[in-house]
Amino acid sequence: MNVNDIVGEYHILGNNQDKDATEYGGTLKLSLDYHLKIIAKWNIGNNQEQFGTGFFKDDILVISFNYIGENDKSFKGTVVYKFLNKDIFDGFWSEKHANQEFLGLERGSRVNAKKET
Repeated sequence: MNVNDIVGEYHILGNNQDKDATEYGGTLKLSLDYHLKIIAKWNIGNNQEQFGTGFFKDDILVISFNYIGENDKSFKGTVVYKFLNKDIFDGFWSEKHANQEFLGLERGSRVNAKKET
């Protein structure tokens, strides 16, 4: 698999980096810049956008991300996704100011993935 294979939009389900592992859902759009680096944009729920950049090697995608949260506070972190195939990934993430005793979890599946028959 190469970086071009993972470009597209994914449905995501995840658990926050907290004791309760609060669930969330949304979408993730992956595109490429001129240097074939990943550009990521998450839409979480109905009210949060997150942005990031990263790189892809050996079916692993690593992205540094950021977003503006409550009280206009800036949050930053890193997410690591393992692509099981070009349509499905499983991963984990951590934010600098979140509970460091836990990792966030996230899994995704491509929007409009072709069904194999």
